Amino acid sequence: MKTAKGRSAAATHQGPGFVRLISGKWKGRRLPVLDAAGLRPTSDRVKETLFNWLMQDVAGSTVLDCFAGSGSLGLEALSRYADFVVLLEKEAKAASLLKQHLISLGSTQAEVLQTDTLLWLQKPAQRQFDLVFIDPPFRQNMAVPCCQSLVEQGWLKPGALIYLETEKELALDQLPPDWVLLKEKVAGQLAYRLWQA
Repeated sequence: MKTAKGRSAAATHQGPGFVRLISGKWKGRRLPVLDAAGLRPTSDRVKETLFNWLMQDVAGSTVLDCFAGSGSLGLEALSRYADFVVLLEKEAKAASLLKQHLISLGSTQAEVLQTDTLLWLQKPAQRQFDLVFIDPPFRQNMAVPCCQSLVEQGWLKPGALIYLETEKELALDQLPPDWVLLKEKVAGQLAYRLWQA
């Protein structure tokens, strides 16, 4: 890879320091990522596969990014003309950085809520979503309860799409029974799937 003199390794996406928006109105923009334990932005390769799956479904959609972290998924959806994106992030510094990203991108079509995703989803839905990203910290028993609350509290529009990124060994037998698995891939320790409610 050709590297301009004086550019840091992170700027060329060698390290964990940046996420890159792949396509849409901010294609190629790099946004800094907080260096925090447990924060692992979805890789470019996985993200590219996911948004190929969602090619026809992002523009005009209302999106919920449940464990937003770096904002890699929610901001990519925003770049690809999602109508509105809600980013949920528990860690205060990460949430603050996400708010800064929205300011630097000049976007008013998203909001960042510093909150515990599982607690937030346990209240009755204030709005419904077309597309939900669920990429929780691995092996902390968050993915399945998150999916259950989405259904029980009415957060999903009919036919909503749900992206689930988890450790590959996670048992899925407690997921909502009427969800249909549309796409699935496993890469190393990671399994990522697209479901339709």
